[in-house]
Amino acid sequence: MRLSIRNQFAGTVSAVAVGEVMSTVKVRLASGPEITAAITGEAVEELGLAEGADVHVLIKSTEVAVATGPVSGISIRNQLPGVVADVDHGAVMTTVKITLGDGSLLTAAITRDGAEDLALTAGASVTALVKSTEVSVAVP
Repeated sequence: MRLSIRNQFAGTVSAVAVGEVMSTVKVRLASGPEITAAITGEAVEELGLAEGADVHVLIKSTEVAVATGPVSGISIRNQLPGVVADVDHGAVMTTVKITLGDGSLLTAAITRDGAEDLALTAGASVTALVKSTEVSVAVP
């Protein structure tokens, strides 16, 4: 299966916390950082997710926010530090490619106004922010 989702990372489940309806799945990416996904308990069961399982993490570029540094006092669990590799301004939207610590790329699609307000340029240090409810998990 091929998907239009730009951000696709291989990883291994490091923890699963099952709730009555929703669950959290922590995935240690092959590239190093840990990502938390909030998915249904039914999905955890159907996918057979357990500690040690090999998975893929999927994040739509439109679900990635960009900050010019670490952010405290916020509920967003997934905060990935990186360096801007490229900024491509469109008429309304801007694509920002962020190099993570291991060299992998994460793509964010943000408004052009937002990118300009942050003065994003190649080489700038940033933090990519992704709500756990916007992270999907797939099994190979």
